[in-house]
Amino acid sequence: MTNPEALIPELYLVKAFTDQPNGGNTAGVVLYADKLSHERRQKIAAMLGLSETAFVSASDIGDVKVEFYTPVKQIPHCGHATVATFSLLWQKGLLTNGKAVKESIEGPREVSFENNKVYQSQLPPQYTPIDTAGITPLAIISSLGLPDDFIFEHAPVIASTGVPFLMVQVPDAAMLHRLQPDQEMIKRMSEKAGLVGFYVFTTDTVEADATTRMFAPSYGIAEESATGMAAGPLACYLHDFLGQHKPVFLIHQGYLMRHPSPSQLEVQLNLDEQGKINGLRTGGAGLVIRQMELGDF
Repeated sequence: MTNPEALIPELYLVKAFTDQPNGGNTAGVVLYADKLSHERRQKIAAMLGLSETAFVSASDIGDVKVEFYTPVKQIPHCGHATVATFSLLWQKGLLTNGKAVKESIEGPREVSFENNKVYQSQLPPQYTPIDTAGITPLAIISSLGLPDDFIFEHAPVIASTGVPFLMVQVPDAAMLHRLQPDQEMIKRMSEKAGLVGFYVFTTDTVEADATTRMFAPSYGIAEESATGMAAGPLACYLHDFLGQHKPVFLIHQGYLMRHPSPSQLEVQLNLDEQGKINGLRTGGAGLVIRQMELGDF
């Protein structure tokens, strides 16, 4: 972001993974955040109350440095806030070609802008069995309000392409919609296992490869309408565990929330000659809603 004279921070609200104002996941994006302290950033994120707020500043190793805050803490990466941030940067003309490098607190990530969609690269998947993390199937069943006699068709697993989520499959959209998550229990389990949250999904849908719900109370997020850093691992799980051997997946999220906010997340897998995933990228559209004054924050 090359505009050294524009040192006054600017706050925008941007929806990610949608091109419609009544869908997607809204992120706060603060441009020219170089002089904002960690404490001020956390206060802004808490007062906005959105699942994530991105703070954009100058970078020595990439095109921009982007740091992400939930209402309660800073996090390494955020898919929907990345889509929101780079949609804003490209729409404002602050990036002029179709590729950029995002500096984050865990290193650089490639971002591209194609057909009015933003895509961010993620790392190859890593999987951890739940028993290794000290999580039992019964605890998952209880935390989500599933029937006591529920049996998993495929074992839940922790999957990460940069940050870890618990992948939990349920048989149909009706059960996914009826979930009664115990936020305190999910929070305790997530903190014990080092998870961002639970990504619960079903493949019982005709319009996408899966439809999902995401709960991350340990990050102050009761439920999120679009989670790019979880959709990536889910596509890998569908490929590696459920036998969906293809390179592109469409993930729906936000459709089954109490207040629906439909989001469409596209995941593109990079497969080697043996069909093994050696990289991926997740992306979608972004819609700038409005600019806000930072004075009250």
